[in-house]
Amino acid sequence: MLGKISEKLRTYENDPMVKLVVLKANGKVFCVGGDLVSASKFVAYGHWSFGTSYYRKEFCLDYLLATYKKPMVAILDGSVMGGGVGISIHSTFRIVTENTIFAMPEASIGLFPDVGASYFLSRLPGSFGEYIGLTGARLDGAEMVAMGLATHFVPSQNIQAMEKALEKMVASSDATSVTTMSMIINKFAQEVKVKPESVITRYTNISSSKCANWDQLGLIYLIFMDFDYAIHG
Repeated sequence: MLGKISEKLRTYENDPMVKLVVLKANGKVFCVGGDLVSASKFVAYGHWSFGTSYYRKEFCLDYLLATYKKPMVAILDGSVMGGGVGISIHSTFRIVTENTIFAMPEASIGLFPDVGASYFLSRLPGSFGEYIGLTGARLDGAEMVAMGLATHFVPSQNIQAMEKALEKMVASSDATSVTTMSMIINKFAQEVKVKPESVITRYTNISSSKCANWDQLGLIYLIFMDFDYAIHG
């Protein structure tokens, strides 16, 4: 699948008729990785070459998307985790809905956030990127917008109409601009507020405490203690 996606993207990038690329899923889940399961099974059987080949393709795809020359719209109307984040995070527009769930859960199984996470997590406000990278905490659509992981919140029921409006714009104009696309998406977008019990609130409480002035190791320990309490009580 990774190879097919890369091939299509290169074709679209060089096709003057293609003015906009839309990334979306056919079902309720955008993409939640799943690569770790397959890779771990093959490695357990001694087939290291599978993991090497797979991750080479995945990371090359992530780089292609991060350096893509044409506007992209990622419609995240469902779960987006791990590898799915790598596929969507570099899109010009990242559309979330009330159904969106975001996470980088690698740390919870003893791995680390990959797919370029050190680039995009480190650019989030404060140390929030480190927080979600260490804890694998899940974010909803409103939280993603608040922290800059998404550009627009569009109710799921408006997604189809938004797509048709973008399609109409592309079909009726020889030269489409990112500004025009943004204006169209804004017509369907809504402002949303983060819930009081948000992950962002938990992070803010930690980062604003006097303990956050400790050395980095102390802060990391505090983060994990908070995360463990959130899970086990």
